[in-house]
Amino acid sequence: MKIYDFNGSKNICGMRVKEQRNRLKLSQENLAAKLQIEGVMIERDSISRIEIGTRFVADYELLALCKALGVAPSYLLGISSGDENK
Repeated sequence: MKIYDFNGSKNICGMRVKEQRNRLKLSQENLAAKLQIEGVMIERDSISRIEIGTRFVADYELLALCKALGVAPSYLLGISSGDENK
């Protein structure tokens, strides 16, 4: 049996991606550009879909998001508060 969503969302990192992106004052387009520099071909609309939970996030995308946003995977996964990154 395939699981297509968890608690109504296709990812668990979207809310934290949006929070950190806003903290850094990055637009969705700028975040997409940073990810493209890291080799992840993604467009602004995909960032939007990640943030609202309607798009899956691959493991390599999660790592690139962490690098672009300057946070640890544990933060995006909701395991840590992110304070240890400051």
